[in-house]
Formats: sequence, structure tokens, C-alpha cells
Amino acid sequence: MNNRVKKKLLIDGNWIETEEYTNLISPYSGKVIAEIPIASSEDVNMAVKAAEQAKEIMAKMPAHQRAGILEKLVVLLTEKAEQAAEIIALEAAKPITTARVEVSRTIQTYKFAAEEAKRINGETVPLDAAPGGEGRVAFTLREPLGIIGAITPFNFPMNLVAHKIGPAIATGNTIVLKPASQTPLSAFFIGELLLEAGLPDGALNIVTGSGSVVGERITLDERINLITFTGSPPVGIGIRNKAGLKRVTLELGSNSAVIVDNGIDINKMIGRCVSGAFSYQGQVCISLQRIYVHENLYDSFIEKFLHETKKLKLGDPLDPSTDVSALINTRETDRVLAWIEEAQNGGAKIAVGGSVDGRVLQPTVLVDVNPSLKVSCQEVFAPIVTIEKFTTMEQAINMVNDSRFGLQAGIYTNDIHTALNAAEKLHVGGVLINDIPTFRVDNMPYGGVKESGMGREGIKYAVEEMTELKLIIFNRN
Repeated sequence: MNNRVKKKLLIDGNWIETEEYTNLISPYSGKVIAEIPIASSEDVNMAVKAAEQAKEIMAKMPAHQRAGILEKLVVLLTEKAEQAAEIIALEAAKPITTARVEVSRTIQTYKFAAEEAKRINGETVPLDAAPGGEGRVAFTLREPLGIIGAITPFNFPMNLVAHKIGPAIATGNTIVLKPASQTPLSAFFIGELLLEAGLPDGALNIVTGSGSVVGERITLDERINLITFTGSPPVGIGIRNKAGLKRVTLELGSNSAVIVDNGIDINKMIGRCVSGAFSYQGQVCISLQRIYVHENLYDSFIEKFLHETKKLKLGDPLDPSTDVSALINTRETDRVLAWIEEAQNGGAKIAVGGSVDGRVLQPTVLVDVNPSLKVSCQEVFAPIVTIEKFTTMEQAINMVNDSRFGLQAGIYTNDIHTALNAAEKLHVGGVLINDIPTFRVDNMPYGGVKESGMGREGIKYAVEEMTELKLIIFNRN
């Protein structure tokens, strides 16, 4: 990829220059890697207008044709998978091996979308089940909502865009996409491929710029029918409050936890927990942030966890041997260092890490952490994990539930009754038994409760969010 490129907005099938541009800085090297357009309010209006004009074309497009566009995208992205991974690594400082996994998942996500495009159906309704319904035939259809406003984060810049664009195309909607300011290159790359795949002009529009201009206009525009947002709880709550009667799907933050029950062979899951805590610098919505270990296993668990953590290699995201690289920007690094200092002042101890190596925050393990400290009760979104002990399973479940968030949680146990009890009592959107909460595949229902959001992603479930149910009744009397 060129060291520095100048990008344009995608509006109505055309690449449009703007009056203002901003430099995109590599999180790892600090160098300028691209010039990114800053959309004005009028640019956003043009994008929504283009999406509105393309609505009827997409709504009337046969399912096989929508699926065909997505299938063509899969072919193109597969051919350019390494280029896509390099873009992610460069703009997001995601280690290249992890970026390759994201590209593979993105391909899978679009495959699921192509398949779901052919499965959108309704059902017959037996009206004669109620008195007065005799002689009537009823069935339902699912119709596209119209325009989807999509706002995506930096941490999975290609796959989380796919979770918006894929089901939107599958359902015959049009899209106005605002990618994260730090990672727009991934979105522009997919835009180029979709044009090549035959997506009609105006069906996808990509506008970059500030949340206060682009995000605000998308949220408030009455022509947009659904806002799908992945990001921080404060922004998501603000969108929900301003969206009026629009549908809203919110995938927000978490401080995901795992419980390690007595009797578990920890040798089988230590590596998994280290990966869940530090993969992509902990900048994952379901990153493993809190670990609760039974007191009988606690000392052994800590020893083995620290041993594995110290093996992680820090460095350049383009180096295939790198495990952990820079956080998304220096402001985030400063914030996290302040949270670590606050934790120390609150009595927490640093078992490993806690400082910056070049531009890379070292993987950090904290113990003796008061649950009211930010590193425990808020979403840290950094390579930090807290490890605490518990005595009873009831205590552990209460510790997990003592959170504003509820995206996913995990429990390792050999007891089926304990597992089922935890599955029932953990107040989260997904419970992982004998696994970490950081697990996700792209066809499962994914979303949370409390401040972790509302609605579900996972292509089939996003299709339901992005369609309107219509009832048709024939009176045969």
C-alpha cells in the first residue's frame, strides 16, 4: 500500500472530493498514512438523498441478484485478502496475523449475508384460531425499511462494517455509512469492491468526518429508517435519545468476565484466557477484562497466567510475530495509564506490565482490585485484565453481575448443574460455558443487556432488525 493516499467520499456511486481533509496517523509509527475527507453537513445530505433515490431499485431487486452482488464481493475480497489485512494493520495497528483473521471473518460474514438474502420469508397465520377469523387466509412478508444509517468503530474496521452492510444489502435496503475516523481506509476499500461487484449507485454511501457533524446528521435525518451503531455507551445512549421513532440497534461496551470454578484443569485454558485478555491490545468489546478464580486455584492460576503473558511479543503490527502493538492513539494510552495509576492508589497491585514500551502499552495484570475502580467497573479497552479470587459460586456470579454492562460472560466448570445455574443467573446477552466471553462467530445472535446495548447482530438477526413485518389478509367469505 502507498505510504500516503488521498481518499474521497463515496456518494451515489461517485468518489467526491471535499473542501477539508485531515491527516490519518499510524497509531504505531506516528507517521501520516493518508488524507481523509471531512464531510460537511451538505455532503451528508447528498449521501442520504442518493440513498433515498436508490431505495426503490434495491427494494425491487430480486433476492438472487442481491445475493449475487454479495457473492461477487466475497470473491473479490478473497482475491485481495492480504491487501485488506495490511490496510487494517496499518490504520488500526492490529497485528497482521490478527488482521488476517478479521479479513477471513469478514469474508464469512458476507457469505452469511448472501445466504440470508435468499431466506427472507414470512409465515401463514391461522386466523380461524380465533372466533370471527373463519374464511380468511393470512400471511406475512418482510420488507426493507428503506435507508440504514450505520456508524462503526475502529476496532474491527472491516468485519463490523460487514455486519452493517451485509444484512442491509441482503434485505434490499440502502446505506449511509460513517466509519470510525481512525479506520476509514477499510470501509473505502470495501466500497470500491462493492462497486466492482455491481452494487447500484447510491445503495452504499460512505461519508467520513466528525461525529458532531456526520453522526449527528445521520441520527437526526428523518429519511433514515434505522440507526445501527457500534461504539461507546455515552454515544449510543445519545443516539437513542435523539433518534425519535427510528429503529435503533446498539452494540455498546462491556467489561466481560470469566469464572474459573474449582476442579478445572487450568493448563487447558490459560492460553485461551491470555489471548482473550490481550488480543488486539484488549480493544475488543468482549475482551476478557475480569477473571474470577476459585480460591483453591488462585495462586496457581496467577503464576501460569503471568508466565504466558510474559511470552507475548510487542512491536510493529506488520511483523507476523507481533502479539501486541500500539493502542489506537496516544490519548487512549494516556487515559489507560491514568486508570492504572488510580488503581494503584486504590490499593491494586501490578503483577506484570503497567508501563509503555515505545508507543506500546505492555500487557498488564492487576490484582487486589476494588470493584469500584475504573479498571474493573468501566470498559478499559486496553491490554489490562484483573484477576480476583472467590469462595462460593454465588459470590462469583454476583461479582460478574455487579456491572453496568452485560454483553457476554464465560464460566469454566466441570459441574453441569453449576453451568446451568450460571447460565440462568448471569445477566448478559450471551453465556459461554467452558470458554471465555471473547468468543464470537458471525452467524450467532450477538448483543447485550443493560448498558451493553439493544438489539442483536449476526446476519439472520440483523435481517429481522432491518425489515418491517407486513400482514396480508384475504377475506374469502
